[in-house]
Amino acid sequence: MTFDYNTTRKKLILAEYGRNVQNMVKYIVDLPTKDERNRYAQVVIDLMGFLNPHLRDVADFKHKLWDHLHIISDFKIDVDSPYPKPSEDAIRFKPAPLSYPQQRIKYKHYGKTVELMISRAKSIEDPERKQAMVQSIANFMKMAYVTWNKDSVADETIIKDLREMSNGALQLEENVNLQRVEVRQAPSASRQRNTNQNKGRQNSSNRNNSGSNRQRSNNPGGKRY
Repeated sequence: MTFDYNTTRKKLILAEYGRNVQNMVKYIVDLPTKDERNRYAQVVIDLMGFLNPHLRDVADFKHKLWDHLHIISDFKIDVDSPYPKPSEDAIRFKPAPLSYPQQRIKYKHYGKTVELMISRAKSIEDPERKQAMVQSIANFMKMAYVTWNKDSVADETIIKDLREMSNGALQLEENVNLQRVEVRQAPSASRQRNTNQNKGRQNSSNRNNSGSNRQRSNNPGGKRY
């Protein structure tokens, strides 16, 4: 006895419609007369729309379904479609591969954006505007440093890196303090467990104190019966 596994079956062309739809389309392709093919094709189009109701929000809903019918049939179905038959070359068009940047970044934790900002700041002629731009870059560099290194950083380190990256063209004014960046560390499991235990003890203590207060309120004289 042999079993029919998906790995031995023909690959699904449009998996969102399932294998049954693909088998029905294959059956329609082999029908002898066009009248039969047209009649069965309309039934399959209605079924495809039922299986994918989200396509109803797409413009030219029926047009897309007929295009998918041709694609599922591997462009072999011969029916009277209300829309032009899609081009096989257009469907199987492969876009050109994306070119990835191969530029070397000296300080990767600052990123390429900082290098572009430094290059732009060097071309600014207005001294006031240039100095404001330099300070903004330094603040951004400090934020980027802390984000990637998860540690505090001295302003002198940022100033030194900025001077090296700009080849000495950008300098901060003296006695300038960069923006403070705080690092929020997630609490460890043991610390979280201790916090929960302390909360539990505090709630238990509050309940005990509340009970004692109610007892003293009901028995103001402190008499025992």
